[in-house]
Amino acid sequence: MAEEYIVLIVEEPWDPSQVTEEQWTAAMQAHGAFAKAVEAAGAQILGGDALQPPSTAVRITPARNGGAAVFTDGPFGESKEIVSGYYKLGVKDAAQARELAALCPTGGWIELYPVMDTGAMQ
Repeated sequence: MAEEYIVLIVEEPWDPSQVTEEQWTAAMQAHGAFAKAVEAAGAQILGGDALQPPSTAVRITPARNGGAAVFTDGPFGESKEIVSGYYKLGVKDAAQARELAALCPTGGWIELYPVMDTGAMQ
């Protein structure tokens, strides 16, 4: 694979404890179909996970000017949308990344980011 991309799945906040078995099954089938579409296209899913809700998250503001880092427990009041999961894809080019990312199941939208090759910068 020539290029790597991160597919961020952005949705409204949701509570996993409120998801029915039928909803969970349908979501897992949709993500399974996405995985098959990626494979059929000759690309690869290099990684990915569903993320826990914002109530489990921590915002970390790094230490500055000799101060200490600040840790703030979620949820974060200003969050109207959250990243609920991600995939890392290995694809042949940007066009294939866009085509495959458009197939990723979500009730919100997808953000697609090329992964920076930091090794090439040295």
